[in-house]
Parts: sequence; C-alpha cells; structure tokens
Amino acid sequence: MAFFFIFILVTFLQLSVKFSEPTIHVDLKLLCFAGKSDDLTNDGCNKTSDLVVCFGELLIDFVPTVGGVSLAEAPAFKKAPGGAPANVAVGISRLGGSSAFIGKVGADEFGYMLADILKQNKVNTSGMRYDTNARTALAFVTLKADGEREFLFFRNPSADMLLDESELDHDLIEKAKIFHYGSISLIDEPCKSAHLAALRIAKDSDCILSYDPNLRLALWPSAEAAREGIMSIWDLADVIKISEDEITFLTGGDDPYDDDVVLNKLFHPNLKLLIVTEGSEGCRYYTKDFKGKVGGVKVKPVDTTGAGDAFVSGFLYNIASDPSIFENEERLQKALHFANVCGAITVTERGAIPALPTKDAVLHFTKI
Repeated sequence: MAFFFIFILVTFLQLSVKFSEPTIHVDLKLLCFAGKSDDLTNDGCNKTSDLVVCFGELLIDFVPTVGGVSLAEAPAFKKAPGGAPANVAVGISRLGGSSAFIGKVGADEFGYMLADILKQNKVNTSGMRYDTNARTALAFVTLKADGEREFLFFRNPSADMLLDESELDHDLIEKAKIFHYGSISLIDEPCKSAHLAALRIAKDSDCILSYDPNLRLALWPSAEAAREGIMSIWDLADVIKISEDEITFLTGGDDPYDDDVVLNKLFHPNLKLLIVTEGSEGCRYYTKDFKGKVGGVKVKPVDTTGAGDAFVSGFLYNIASDPSIFENEERLQKALHFANVCGAITVTERGAIPALPTKDAVLHFTKI
C-alpha cells in the first residue's frame, strides 16, 4: 500500500530522475593525503586486500528540488540512491578504492536500479540479495531552513529489514580488510541476527570493524531502544565515527564538547580510534595515545544528506591502504583532512550518492 501511495505521490510531484555528477565550486586548499603508505609493516594486519565491505541498508532518497523547506512545503522531489552503508561503499569506489556492499533490496524496479548504480560505480554487489515479497525502502529527506533534517520513511517492512543470516556471503566478509556497518540493521529481525552474525565472521577474520551508528530515531520503537541497540555492539568496534548530537543522545544529555565525557563514557578499551564530526567545523579524534582536532572546510551547502557518509568514505579509503594511521598522528590528521574535504564537496550537490566525489574532484581542491 505504501508503495502504491508513493508511486502516486511521485507522479503527482513530477519528480526528476536525473542522476548527475557533482559540480564543484570551491576556493580552498588541501594538503592531500592520497591514501597510500610507504610502510605497511607495523599495522599488525595480515590482509593483503584493501577491500572494504559495507553492510546495511540501500534505499531510494527523495530530496526536495529546493532547499530550506519542510517535506510538506517542497514543490517537487529528486530521486537519488541512498542508505548510509551503500553511500560509503560508493564513496570508497569513487575515490579509487575497493568496496563491496552486503544488503537486501526488493525484486522491483527500484531495487534493480540501485544494484545497477552500485555496479556502475564499481562496487562489488555479489553480497546483495533480492526479496520477491517486500519492496525496496523509500525515504523522503529534507534540510529545513533552521538547519534541522526531516525524514519520512516507508518501510513496512522493506526488503532491507528482511536479510537473513543464511543469505550472508561469508567469503566476501572474510576477504575484507575493513567491515563497515551502522545501527539501522539492528532494529528488526531477521536483519538484526544477520548483522550480528556478519560481525562475528568479520571479527574472526581479523577485519578492522568500523561503526557509524547513524542515528535515525524515527525508525526505532523508542529512544531507549535506540540507545540500547546502538550501544549493544559498541565495544566490538575498532573505529567509531559519531556526531555531536549522537554524543548528547547516547550519554543522556552530556556536553558533546567535553573530552572527559567522550573518553570516560564512549571510548572503550579495545577502540583504536573515535572520531567526532562537527559538520563544517571539522572533526575531533581520540586514540589511546593522542587526541586533537582537524579544522573543517567551508563551502556553501546545498544538501547535507550525504556529508557524513562521504567523510567516512574518505577516511576508510585511507585506512584500507594504511592502517598504521592509528599510530601516526600526522598521517591521521592528513587522512581526516582528506575526509573533511570529501564531506564538504558532497554538500554542494543534492542527494547522497550522486554528490559523492571522485579522487580527481578531491585533488582539484589543491589546484583552485
């Protein structure tokens, strides 16, 4: 029923379906870190591949054709592929890295279209599954004039929620150097069990575990369920990226800028790196040995939907080829600056995947 409704709505609003490459107009310099190291002997990682496997949701985002309006006020919407883990997979591939996606879509036109987009972006889709009884998830996303994002999801249930443990591609996970995931796939069964099983496989295979909770409170039964679900796998991760708002939420209202809050409540003993993103202001980083901040990159934002995913893509692209970043603060700062630029470029276009930058686009920053 939801799909029929959305089809009528899409037709009525005369949605644009054009997917375009980002046009970048920036006047900033970047000390570019290309993601390659001359010394990979000290990272303790025995993986010979730079593969990053991303697990989770893949869906259709409908983004208003104009900015600063609520969903109800939007005159029309533009269709764009989305879903945080899929965005990260495409982002890594766009930068020249190796990535794969594991998740489920409907055996419908949207699902096949999304798979084609991943393939066109050179993302390995062998871990994708197709559900004949559930539709591909849909989400309407807008950035209102007050800076707040508004989401409206159609998942009742959607195919991404129905991935079963038996459908996991074990071989693909075992080949990964990095296994990246969020928290949305922890909300419902059977996907929750599939997620936990995939984590066990990745952990047993000595993958670097990368966690971006990507809080979407509207999808959880309650705030407490969201907090418990996100924290239930917290201590497994080697790398965690969170936002200021997520710190406030997870700590029950504590100051997200207080280092003691971050270190005492969120930094666990096995964690190699905790990153706190601050939007246009950049990011903070915390390891067992050092902490600091990397300044942001100023651009005129059009749509911030995929900024965090672009940031993660840029950072994981660098970690995949140089895990020694965890122990080298100078390299870490360069990698985070690279990630900040990836995020900045992405907000200059609408939609998430369509706006993710290529490596050439990032390098172009240094020449303007």
